[in-house]
Amino acid sequence: QLQLVESGVGLVQPGGFLNLSCAASGGSLDRYTIGWFRQAPGKEREGIACLSISGISPQYADSVKGRFTIFRDSAKNTVYLQMNSLKVEETAGYYCAVSATVSVVSMVKCNLIAEYSDWGQGTKVTVSS
Repeated sequence: QLQLVESGVGLVQPGGFLNLSCAASGGSLDRYTIGWFRQAPGKEREGIACLSISGISPQYADSVKGRFTIFRDSAKNTVYLQMNSLKVEETAGYYCAVSATVSVVSMVKCNLIAEYSDWGQGTKVTVSS
C-alpha cells in the first residue's frame, strides 16, 4: 500500500498557474497508473489526468486538455500536475491516486474511481482574485 501526500500552493488568481506534487512512500510509483482527480464543493469527484506505467500518452479530461500536464519524476518517486490558465470554477480539492488495474486508454477508463487503491489526503486549490 502506497502512502501519497499532495502539496502545492493553495491560492492562485484566475489565469494563473500552479504546480501540484504527489509524493509516494511505501512503494514505487513506476508500478502504477497514476490519476489526478478533483472535487468541487457539492460536486462529484472527477478524473482530470492520468499517466500509465510507461508514461506514454497521458490522458486528460476535455476541460483541462492543453492547460494541464501530468508527469512523473521516478528518482523522486513523485508525480506532478502542472496547471496553467486556471479558472475560478476549478476551485476544488485535488487528489492523486494510484491503480494497478486501470488501463490508460481513455479518460473513461481513467475515471474508474473504484479501481484506484490508494489515495492522498488532497490539497485545496482556490482560484480567486
